[in-house]
Amino acid sequence: MLVIKCAACRSKLWKYDKIGKGEVLRCHKDRITKRYQVKQEEDRIKCLCGRDIGIDKGNHIKMIEKAFTYSGTKRNS
Repeated sequence: MLVIKCAACRSKLWKYDKIGKGEVLRCHKDRITKRYQVKQEEDRIKCLCGRDIGIDKGNHIKMIEKAFTYSGTKRNS
């Protein structure tokens, strides 16, 4: 389970169940287990500090590199 955080203000955004070893380029919405401080404006996902974190693509969120950090472990299946 990964905890996705804003790179600018370090606030928690959501918990995500990451499967596999690869980079976090997409967050599938059905794997997000808990949302913390996130707002959505049109198709943009933003932190409460105003920084863009990702783009809503329907069933997943395309993450913007260097806009977020994460901690935790990935599930290798």
